[in-house]
Formats: sequence, structure tokens, C-alpha cells
Amino acid sequence: MVSEQAETLANLSQENRRFEPPAALAAEANVKAEAYDRAKADRLAFWAEAAERLDWDTKWDEVLDWSNAPFAKWFVGGKINAAYNCLDRHVEAGRGDKVAYHWVGEPENDTRDITYAELKDEVCRAANTLIDLGVKTGDRVAIYMPMIPETVVAMLACARIGAPHTVVFGGFSSQALVDRIEDCQAEVVITADGGYRRGAPAALKPAVDEAAERCPEVRKVLVVRRTGQDVAWNDDRDVWWHETVDKASADHTPEAFDAEHPLYVMYTSGTTGKPKGILHTTGGYLVGTSYTQWAVFDLKPETDVYWTAADIGWVTGHSYIVYGPLCNGTTSVMYEGTPDTPHKGRWWEIIEKYKVNILYCAPTAIRTFMKWGNDIPAKFDMSSLRVIGSVGEPINPEAYVWYRETIGGGNCPVVDTWWQTETGQIMISPLPGVTAGKPGSAMTPMPGVSAEVVTEEGQIVPNGSGGYLVLTEPWPAMLRTIWGDDERYKDTYWSRYAEQGWYFAGDGAKKDDDGDIWLLGRVDDVMNVSGHRLSTTEIESALVSHPMVAEAAVV
Repeated sequence: MVSEQAETLANLSQENRRFEPPAALAAEANVKAEAYDRAKADRLAFWAEAAERLDWDTKWDEVLDWSNAPFAKWFVGGKINAAYNCLDRHVEAGRGDKVAYHWVGEPENDTRDITYAELKDEVCRAANTLIDLGVKTGDRVAIYMPMIPETVVAMLACARIGAPHTVVFGGFSSQALVDRIEDCQAEVVITADGGYRRGAPAALKPAVDEAAERCPEVRKVLVVRRTGQDVAWNDDRDVWWHETVDKASADHTPEAFDAEHPLYVMYTSGTTGKPKGILHTTGGYLVGTSYTQWAVFDLKPETDVYWTAADIGWVTGHSYIVYGPLCNGTTSVMYEGTPDTPHKGRWWEIIEKYKVNILYCAPTAIRTFMKWGNDIPAKFDMSSLRVIGSVGEPINPEAYVWYRETIGGGNCPVVDTWWQTETGQIMISPLPGVTAGKPGSAMTPMPGVSAEVVTEEGQIVPNGSGGYLVLTEPWPAMLRTIWGDDERYKDTYWSRYAEQGWYFAGDGAKKDDDGDIWLLGRVDDVMNVSGHRLSTTEIESALVSHPMVAEAAVV
């Protein structure tokens, strides 16, 4: 499989275009070349320094406990609250009036700017409401929402009270919701009547109603009124957000939790078809996401407007719309709808209006924009952009160069990032002030990250050869286990190279003649669709659920 992929990409390794960092950006870059040497000399000291960027209630005693590998404990003994780090500390530092989100609804002129102070108050009200609904520390809460500010509020309210959230992408079926609710035993679901998609309201609550009927553990459903569409109502179970959260107290003192306290469970496709609940914990995850957002995008939180054009239902949204940006005190754009509603220049219109400095999106979107033609982005002023990023799948050189020239105006570094739901944080990426970018290559492991390309037998491949991507040392935002299934965790990620103690990523990769890494895609029965991982089993299941389909095979 890997050799076939390596062959198909052999021509890409001849890619000889290089794009040096702009001199002005390089001179003021957050991360310079010396960071690689510093991290190599003492990896744990490097991550401890990154952890100092956060506010800890109790400082850690030990950076990493790897004595029970592959079960990591980072920042052992440390106590921290995720919501406090995302909100309160910025307000207390006098930055409460800074915009946290420029929220853009899909219907035109449906916009809202939310400051850090406003977001903190809303999160406190939601936290108090969850407590009133009987949610306790450690209880799981499922979130099935559109791209609206209340989705961020719901996540942070859970984090504030130590209730791990599991966000289910709003495009998933009621069956997917049932699978996830049952697996993590969520007792409360937060949803909306619907959201706007392609110019029309798309219902969400009916899927929750169906799931709640099948999941007796669900006690309460908290519902945001977004579209105003009619919804079925169960008086014993359903409560309106505007009748509870909006009327709750905005006073809530956050409790500091252990660094290893579960923050969230995110389900991702497995080869068996049963989704895997990837567990992320609090301290290491916040360190990994906040550092990488700051480093990879050369983020200047005081002045930059940052836009991750993804859905919060995927890990990209968790790490780079919510936790990373808010920890760093960033002003972000959050957009509800699709790129072509009400017109195909919607993204570029948003960039022009909010003077976006950093854009992070999937190659699928970039290739779609290429097909639509250069004349659409040409109508908009995107000169505010200074760093542009790619996520979710390898970006082909043609799309990379188009993105750089047409969207980035020929002077924005492209950061082509590789990471996973499981890694929690960006792992392989150019650094915009250091790396001469190569179209199509994710290039180099981040400072503090150890990655290699190896053979089936575990030999490190020479430059110019392909193999499997492995991570050879633990990292702060790594998954801790698969929810409720430690054996599956060990078997899925650690059994192939158990002798070496390496994490098997499930991706093929090759090293070019310079030793830079090129990703070749999955090597299992999991497919990557627009940066979203779906198993062949899940797609077969969706197909045969149609009344006209008797049998389906996906290969």
C-alpha cells in the first residue's frame, strides 16, 4: 500500500519550488530556528516553558510521567481550569473589551461581535444552568449544535465545571448520536432547533429527539432557539436555553482540576466501524494547542484576526477555533455557513470585512475555489492576510501555489499542517518565520515533537524513501486512551511498534532527499473526506439505511 502511494507521489518529490519566509515576518517571528535546538536539548524543559504561558492554580511537580507507557501523565500534580485560562484571566488582565469572536451567521447581515467579558458572563450563566440541571464534575455532556456562539459557550461551561463534553458534528445522523451518547453515557444533551445551511434552516432537534428516545440515560435536553422552526417538545426532558441560561447568574467561581482531568471525548472513525472515543485531558492539551497556534501561525494576539474555517464538531474546531485561540487571547472569526452561500465570494468578503490576518482551511475547500476561478477572489481586498494554513489532508502542489499566489497575494507563508484527532495539536508543519516552504510537504516536526518514517519492521527509512509515519516520543496534547477501552487504545496505536514504544499514526509518508516529510494518506480502511475521517463500514451503514438499498460495499 505504502509503496504504491510512494510511487504515485514520486513525481512530487521532484517539486523544487521553494518559498522563503518574508524578511519582515522572519525578523519578528514568535519562533526562530533556535527553538528546534532548544527542544532537542531538553524536550521536557521546552514543554515546561510552554506551560508557563498558562495560568496554573497549582504548579506541577513533574512535567511527564511515562512510567506506565503508553498511558501518559503530563504536568503531574498541576491544577488548572480550562475556562479560566480561556476567559477569566484575559478579563482580569483588563482585556475584557477585546473581541473574542466576530461571529458571522449564514444569512446576510446576521452577525455578532462577542467580547471576552461577554463570553465569560455567558459561560458562567451556562455553567450555573448545567449545575441546576444536575450535571456534576466528571459527568459527560453531549453537544450537537450548529456553528453558533452558544456552541463555544456550551463547551466552555462544561470545562468550567469539569464535565467532559463530547461534541457531535451537526451533519451526523441520530444513529451516530446514539452511538456516542451510549458509549460515554451522556445524561445531558445540548442542541439547537437547527442551523442555517445553504440558505435554508436545517433541523437538528429531531435527531436528538430520536436519540433521546433510544437512550434512557438522557435526562435533559437544553435547546438553543436559532432558526425559530417548530420543534417537538417533551416537557419533562426539554428546556429552552433562553428560558434558563439567559436568566441564570453570571457569577461562577471556577474550580481548578487536576491536569489529567478529562476535558473532552471526541469520536473518530475506526476500522471496525465502532467509533473510537478519543480522550483528551486538560493541562497537556491546553499547553499543546495554545503553543502550536502561537508558533505555527506566528500569532500576534494583540493585533491579529484569526480564522479557522472549520466546524467545531471536528478536532480542528476544538483546538484552533476554541481552546488554542481563546487561551492565547485571540480575536477569531467564526462562520456558520457554507463557502458558496449566498455567493461564491462569501469567504473573501468576510476576510475583507474583518481584515483577517490568518486563514486556516482544508485543501478540499482550496481546490473548490480554484475550480470557481480567480475572478471571484480578485473582487475582494485580502491584503490583510499574512499567514495562510492548510489542514485535514495533504495539499497538492498545484493547490498550494494557487492558495499562496491568489489568496495570499504571493507573500503569505503557507503552513501545511499534519496532525490528528488523536494528537490534539499540530505535529508536523513549516514555521512561517523559519522554513522555506515546499509545495505539498508538511516538512518538519514541530519543536518538541519527535516523528519518523519507518519500515514495516521498524527501521528508520533513509532520505528519498517511504514507509509509515510514527511518533517516537510522547507530546502534551496526546490522547490518553480510547474512552472505556484501554486495550483497544494499546492495540490501535501502540501494538505495531510495541518493542520501540512508538505511536503508529496510520498514515503513509516519505522523506525527500532533504529529509522533509511528505504525507501519503491513510494505510487502513479509514477514508479522508474533506479532512474528515470516515470508515468504510460507516459509509456502508449509511447507504444501506436508505430504503432503496439492499446491499452496499465500500472499498
